[in-house]
Amino acid sequence: MLIATALVFACADLAHKALTPAEFHHARTPYVALVMAALIAALVILVPRLPSNVAAVGAGVACGGALGNLVSLLAWRQGVPDPFVVVGATHGLAFNLADVFAVGGDSLLLSAVLLLGLQRRAALRERV
Repeated sequence: MLIATALVFACADLAHKALTPAEFHHARTPYVALVMAALIAALVILVPRLPSNVAAVGAGVACGGALGNLVSLLAWRQGVPDPFVVVGATHGLAFNLADVFAVGGDSLLLSAVLLLGLQRRAALRERV
């Protein structure tokens, strides 16, 4: 479930980036690419051990966002495209769907883990 969700969200992000012109791009270093790849691997390996479909979906959405930005980093020469721009009085903010997916997926994953921990509080005290 996690991998299928990640692929759907990554494809949605990449299609949006390919079809929507972006004035702003942000560069990412090879170090950031390694961190994104490690994050994806850690989520794919660790989250399926949790007895929660909600956590798996949240991790899948977060992985989809990270995967979308990782592929974008490799595909676009000028940097990761940011088609969404919010301009304020003094500052601006540019982002893409992958950023939204990463934050939303992480929020869902952390909420599911918190609820799971509260439900199984006694098991958290057991020695491993």
